[in-house]
Amino acid sequence: MLLRVLLLFLMSSVISFGANVATMNSTEAAERLKTGNAVLIDVREAREWADTGVAEPAVLLALSDLRGARAQWKPFLEKNRDKTLLLYCRSGNRSGRAAALLAKEGLKVANVGAFSAWKAAGLPVRKP
Repeated sequence: MLLRVLLLFLMSSVISFGANVATMNSTEAAERLKTGNAVLIDVREAREWADTGVAEPAVLLALSDLRGARAQWKPFLEKNRDKTLLLYCRSGNRSGRAAALLAKEGLKVANVGAFSAWKAAGLPVRKP
């Protein structure tokens, strides 16, 4: 039974996020950031950033802006086109959607999942 649930979860992740979206845990993301070839992006909304804090190295770019005018995303993407974009949100759902959208545009992306996992791993956080 547990195996069936796990398989259904994995299948729904591929369907939801697209086959081109890698996943990695917070510790792997922190190591990847040290290379300088990746950037961490928090795709939650400003209210959430203020309520919970954010990962210390994160750039704050809301998913709503990515889906809208891209006023903040456009210059960021132009500057970081050659880097891997590591995205996280509250649960990993919105970051997965953002990663899938960016992957379709030909960018290198990975879904890091939930901010709570970053905090639980003892990685640095800050107030925006």
